[in-house]
Amino acid sequence: MKRWVLATVLALSATALAATPATAAPSKPLVVRCEFTPTPENPAARPVLRPLPFALTSGTADITFRTNYGPVTIELNRAGAAPCAVHNMLSLVLQRFYNHTECFRLTNSSRLGVLQCGDLYRQEEGGPGYKFADEVSGQETYPRGTIAMGNQGPGTNGSEFFIVHSFANIPANYSVMGKVVRGMDVLDRIVAAGIIPVTGPQDGLPAKPVKIERVTFG
Repeated sequence: MKRWVLATVLALSATALAATPATAAPSKPLVVRCEFTPTPENPAARPVLRPLPFALTSGTADITFRTNYGPVTIELNRAGAAPCAVHNMLSLVLQRFYNHTECFRLTNSSRLGVLQCGDLYRQEEGGPGYKFADEVSGQETYPRGTIAMGNQGPGTNGSEFFIVHSFANIPANYSVMGKVVRGMDVLDRIVAAGIIPVTGPQDGLPAKPVKIERVTFG
């Protein structure tokens, strides 16, 4: 019971701190249900509470990733196609899950130009101890500045996300949460610093490590 009380406080606090009021369309529900399923085979890299099983569907929330390269501010769109993903990210930010972490993948190929973050141990390892479903229509595109959930297959969303620094010619399998509103120059500097190849000449570790020192609202 105490966990749910604390989770309720966290969710309400995130709404109070991060919400930008908006009027929902009459035909659109104010909230949607979300299912966050524990993954005991992949326990949480840090202690974290699962978000409450519902998400608001109106308004936006700004968060800022304060990195060693500079700040990057993201506008998360609750009214978009992925309200559960937005709700999840706000919960993780509120619980400081992303503070003092590193972005372990940078790509800059003709197909994919992204910075991938949110894994605490290494690329695709070190999540929050739960997963949730994809929120995609099949019409998603990923232009420069997009922030979207990363995954390891259908329904495996957790804490991993990517920011598109150029473009991403990829299938519409990744839930789009919002866009960068300030700080694309930071992404450009990260790319300019180069890549240590891992899975290809333009796919690997950032040559100069990218560290998320903390994430704040606004």
